[in-house]
Amino acid sequence: MTGEAGEVVLSKQDLREVTAFAAACAEAVLEVFEADQPDDSRPRDAIGAAWEFARGGERGKSLRDTAWAALRAAKGADTAAAREAAWAAMSAAGAAYLHPLAKATQVKHILGAGAHAARAAELLAGDDRAVGAEHVEHAVRRATPVVVDVLERFPAAPAGGGRVGELIRMLDAGLRP
Repeated sequence: MTGEAGEVVLSKQDLREVTAFAAACAEAVLEVFEADQPDDSRPRDAIGAAWEFARGGERGKSLRDTAWAALRAAKGADTAAAREAAWAAMSAAGAAYLHPLAKATQVKHILGAGAHAARAAELLAGDDRAVGAEHVEHAVRRATPVVVDVLERFPAAPAGGGRVGELIRMLDAGLRP
């Protein structure tokens, strides 16, 4: 469903569904960050703000602030797995800001939290890519029909992005018919 050339029509409910999906993906690995940085609530706060929006709250300053705070928390993490978990939380709060532009890069707003969560899990397991693939499968099962419908309004995920980019493309391929 598209509007003018290059524009994707997105309702607030579409954004809420995408954000709920992203929050659930990030929440699955939140403990990875919290085990590394038990006194830092910033990723948890970002996921909480994402859930608040997904459940009917407004898209505003709290989402932006908690997303940026989770990004700063990632910089203070001691392990790569914890950094990825914090990035998943940042991506969950940022999912509410999916832009209505028919560009492949926007797919990262939909699938970024799931990809960062999968990367956190595989790093925690000694860089075991089978663990990442298993997390991708869980994310595919977690996606609602609305999330799939929104994803299908955008071009396929772009190339690049290292391992997280690969995981985004795996998620993308798993969700499209």
